[in-house]
Amino acid sequence: MNLVIDIGNTRAKLLVFNNQEVVELAYSDSNTLKELDALCQRHTLEKGILSTVARIGEEAEERLRKLSFPLIRLDANTPLPINLLWKRPDLADPIRMPNTMGADRIAAIVGAMVQAPGTPLLIVDAGTCITYEVIDNEGFYIGGNIAPGVQMRLKAMHEHTALLPLVKEEGDTPLLGYDTDTCMRSGAKLGMTFEIEGYIRLWKERFPNLQVYMTGGSEIKFNQEIEGIVHHDNHLVPKGLNDILRLMK
Repeated sequence: MNLVIDIGNTRAKLLVFNNQEVVELAYSDSNTLKELDALCQRHTLEKGILSTVARIGEEAEERLRKLSFPLIRLDANTPLPINLLWKRPDLADPIRMPNTMGADRIAAIVGAMVQAPGTPLLIVDAGTCITYEVIDNEGFYIGGNIAPGVQMRLKAMHEHTALLPLVKEEGDTPLLGYDTDTCMRSGAKLGMTFEIEGYIRLWKERFPNLQVYMTGGSEIKFNQEIEGIVHHDNHLVPKGLNDILRLMK
């Protein structure tokens, strides 16, 4: 069994995999990884992999040092189970992925490519930020974008204006708002939804057999036309991490 640790901007996910099946999922503070001890006691783990986009606290690092099995930290030098190359429009030949590429983005790409090999992909991860990754019909990475997530949009409106309040993501989200809270919430959430739908339509036109994978903490409700072509997978990043670990030569 494998341990997968996925540390995001807001919290850490700890998952135990038996081959490709999730056996247990726990959430933890990335500064402490407090749930790690109990998780290791409940399962016989052979190896682990860690992906992080945030700094890890010293208490968490101490727990990681005490693990009784090898732990890989995903970075630019980690061998991948797929031949992932970047086909930039300004270069004649494909190149290696950049060292600055976030580990979570790499893992999401691997997770989608293992599930849907040989097909063009759009991978959308709607978390603190929204990331977009595109794989073409030859299996090359052709680029990606990063945009603010819902919480970031709401917080930015509050912090960069004199009077707008800090609005919660949860609550009524009408097509058109009827007060300040609903205007801001609908503007942020529907704006993000329409943005994602626009990406889907754009890349679907270029790659008719496009597969769309949606992951991340923000729940998005697409219109009926879009909904049928989107695969929702909240564990896409951990699955990609597990694929890297279990298929490593």
